[in-house]
Amino acid sequence: MRDPRYDILFEPMQIGPVTAKNRFYQVPHCNGGGYRDPSAAAAMRGIKSQGGWGVVFTEQCEMHHTSEITPFIELRLWEDKDIPQLRKMSEKMKEYGALAGIQLAYSGINGPNLYTKEVPLAVSAMPIRTFTNDPVQARALDKSDIRDLRRWFVNAAKRSKAAGFDLICLYGAHGFGIFQHFLSRATNQRSDEYGGSLENRARFVNEVITEIKEAVGDTMGITLRVSLDETIGDLGFSNAEVRDFIEMNRDLPDLWDLAQGTWEDCSGPSRFKEEAAQEQLVRGIHELTDKPIVGVGRFTSPDVMAKMIRSGTLDFIGCARPSIADPFLPKKIEEGRIEDIRECIGCNICITGDMTMSISRCTQNPTFMEEWRKGWHPEQMNAKGASENVLIVGSGPAGLEAARALSERGYEVALAEASTVLGGRVTRERQLPGLSAWGRVVDYREYQISQKPNVETYFDSELDAGSILEFGFENVCIATGAQWRRDGVSRQHVVPMPLDAKMPLYTPDDIMGGTKPAGKVVIYDDDHYYMGGVLAELLVQEGCDVTIVTPSAYLSDWTVNTLEQHAIHKKLAGLGVEIILNHGVAEIAQDHVKANCVYTDTIRNYACEAVVMVASKHENNGVYLDLKSREDEWADAGIKSVKLIGDANAPGPIAWATYAGHRYARELDGDDIGDALPFRREITELARD
Repeated sequence: MRDPRYDILFEPMQIGPVTAKNRFYQVPHCNGGGYRDPSAAAAMRGIKSQGGWGVVFTEQCEMHHTSEITPFIELRLWEDKDIPQLRKMSEKMKEYGALAGIQLAYSGINGPNLYTKEVPLAVSAMPIRTFTNDPVQARALDKSDIRDLRRWFVNAAKRSKAAGFDLICLYGAHGFGIFQHFLSRATNQRSDEYGGSLENRARFVNEVITEIKEAVGDTMGITLRVSLDETIGDLGFSNAEVRDFIEMNRDLPDLWDLAQGTWEDCSGPSRFKEEAAQEQLVRGIHELTDKPIVGVGRFTSPDVMAKMIRSGTLDFIGCARPSIADPFLPKKIEEGRIEDIRECIGCNICITGDMTMSISRCTQNPTFMEEWRKGWHPEQMNAKGASENVLIVGSGPAGLEAARALSERGYEVALAEASTVLGGRVTRERQLPGLSAWGRVVDYREYQISQKPNVETYFDSELDAGSILEFGFENVCIATGAQWRRDGVSRQHVVPMPLDAKMPLYTPDDIMGGTKPAGKVVIYDDDHYYMGGVLAELLVQEGCDVTIVTPSAYLSDWTVNTLEQHAIHKKLAGLGVEIILNHGVAEIAQDHVKANCVYTDTIRNYACEAVVMVASKHENNGVYLDLKSREDEWADAGIKSVKLIGDANAPGPIAWATYAGHRYARELDGDDIGDALPFRREITELARD
């Protein structure tokens, strides 16, 4: 039964003419599917409804063809032909009683229009602002354009109603929406009645909301998403001016949706942002309006959620990433099962799907975006197949997820771990600066399998092929992980680099195992994700003088996709780390590193007392290869299948490992599909000539 402390979270709340059944509000979030994979996106949103969310929103939906953000893949509502796919989504959202919301966006200065080839329109004439710095400028909206834009919003609202939505969110946050562009002096440099004073800058949003309410406001709630503080200095839309704007327009929307600054500010990873990080920015705003407020903050704790409501800070608990990690978070709180919540770890792997224009992943929830494509449900496994038992060798993220999911299917599972603790790489990495929340990957799975009578865990069990053949298990899953290479092989070097044996050399595994360098240290980062930067931070804390060398033009290059690259560079620079970009390492000598420019091959020497090699990984696949070499003995040993998964198969981020474990569990004893595609996809229908 539900803990009475959380009753307040389940109170119905009115938003204009519609009522949400509770205070759990899935704010708009990307998923990498958009217009390309509408059925996959619809099924994902439908799972949120089944999981108990009171409000479920789409991602950003481009509402007119004169402002689009190709290459990024979002929803589109350009014409009536777009309505059916959006109606499918709204129906899925409402299936279990949630309100269905659509976020209408006109990107203005953020829309390069690379697909439509339309000239971009913005509040003021400026260069387009995108992640890719497109060499395009927008022309300023004239009065006729503004009248057109108002009409386009009304048309989009009518289409949204026809598509079955209950709520409209007008996007004016994160620097991405036209409403913020009008409100902010950084992007609004007009001298007419739409520029200058705050009252003038607020004119456009007042006009649009008034006209949308006249068109559909009798049946649809109208919400406005604004950034609490642009965090860009005096010209930005500050928290003080946001408060003036809300007080001046206290009854303008039916709900205020409050975000923070840029997307990087609002959705910062757990390495840099704590839960409820925006509380101070939101506090007191409710005194300025009688309308309900929703805010975000990577909320995972029901105690924190209830506190935000009781304190009068928020009326709705806004969640994006936590709703991805566990779509059933509200239902688990309602049923008194908070220990079963898959808490978001704040790694931002979900965001990388949008940034790389691919289907999103979640480290904690491997079923995310596979609900339609593969028929995977986050809380329901398929029935057990013909065999009875499985031996899993290795308890890292892949092995743990395989054990958890297989136990749900009903298999007898033996989990063999060579060490004395579960978790593999996650157990080691969670000890590094800023990564403690990542330990939830282990904590959740360790608890779940501890509740299963059909899972036995064996520690200090480093198995070889001979032992496995003697045990008599029908299925063997090898999830033995990987180790960081010492020889520098990665992207710059495809064969081992020249190394002087007299130079002390460390890998991330050495450092996480407690063997650390001292003095002046050079870190060579040809991995380009988080590890090099995290180790630099750790070694500075240990008193080392650190230089980090990377062939990329950016430190921790791939973290651009997790919205933290700028924060990593800023932090390390602030700690005094010397950052050398666009340089590889040609050779490691006895007392220095020879760094070569990636463009000119010019050599620069960096004296040091130790080197940390963050390159690629070796798969720990020896046991698997030994078993494969003895495949003729499997039948006599009762073995039906042997499978290699996770980092032992191909090293990657933790999300790749949990996905591999889940996929193994889902597909065990399945039919052989031959060369068939292992997932569904939507095919564009050719237009008739």
